[in-house]
Amino acid sequence: MALRRRPGLRLCARLPGLFLLLLFRGCLIGAVNLKSSNRNPVVQEFESVELSCIITDSQTNDPRIEWKKIQDDQTTYVFFDNKIQGDLAGRAELLGKTSLKIWNVTRTDSALYRCEVVARNDRKEIDEIVIELTVQVKPVTPVCRVPKAVPVGKTATLHCQESEGYPRPHYSWYRNDVPLPTDSRANPRFRNSSFLLNSETGTLVFNAVHKEDSGQYYCIASNDAGSARCEEQEMEVYDLNIGGIIGGVLVVLAVLALITLGICCAYRRGYFINNKQDGESYKNPGKPDGVNYIRTDEEGDFRHKSSFVI
Repeated sequence: MALRRRPGLRLCARLPGLFLLLLFRGCLIGAVNLKSSNRNPVVQEFESVELSCIITDSQTNDPRIEWKKIQDDQTTYVFFDNKIQGDLAGRAELLGKTSLKIWNVTRTDSALYRCEVVARNDRKEIDEIVIELTVQVKPVTPVCRVPKAVPVGKTATLHCQESEGYPRPHYSWYRNDVPLPTDSRANPRFRNSSFLLNSETGTLVFNAVHKEDSGQYYCIASNDAGSARCEEQEMEVYDLNIGGIIGGVLVVLAVLALITLGICCAYRRGYFINNKQDGESYKNPGKPDGVNYIRTDEEGDFRHKSSFVI
């Protein structure tokens, strides 16, 4: 059987001896090889993306193409038996022979995608390439919690949290539309404050608030896909009136003392004697030992029983 000449044969012919023999078969029969123009594509949610898979070398005219999705340790078909499969059906297609294009990507499309090519006529029949797709998600409005009123010198913690954005957003706090640094000590503008801002958790902690810390606060959550902010909330820092508190406590104690004294005087004067008990005592006077009385029909007439003993 005659072999077709290839450009590589000219190079092979120059190789001497055993080395020529070892390479002869490789020079005549190709091996399928794949490459990608982008192994780590990044796209924002609801946009389109192309997963590049290109055959660079193959002797097979009609190789078998398969795409698989690897997510959470599970592998599912994306392109199999010459059609799109699974949750990408209706919003993906094959470009050229092997590349895959996805429209309207969602956050659930973030995964590893494996392009597999089987070329039966090649010396190396199978090759594959793995592409990691990252779908970025814009943050939604974060939930902010700001204390309404805090006394001077006390601690205060402001919270900001967002759970939709990907990658995880970073947080920044603003007071009266002025951005706050992560550490008040690092900026002379905030030398009268004492706070620390954790940009990863969104917490803003004041060790001891001052009057200057009063104001309108809001938080912004941001990542590479965008940003979102919560509504302004006011935090008031007020002076704690120690003298007024002590005076109020003394007034309450004085009132309680007067009430107690009044109750004691009322008891001594008999205002709290039980009237019911007094009536019963009048109707049933005490009886001397050994004497029993019988009430007659006429009111107030008493007579002795026959058992009366002197």
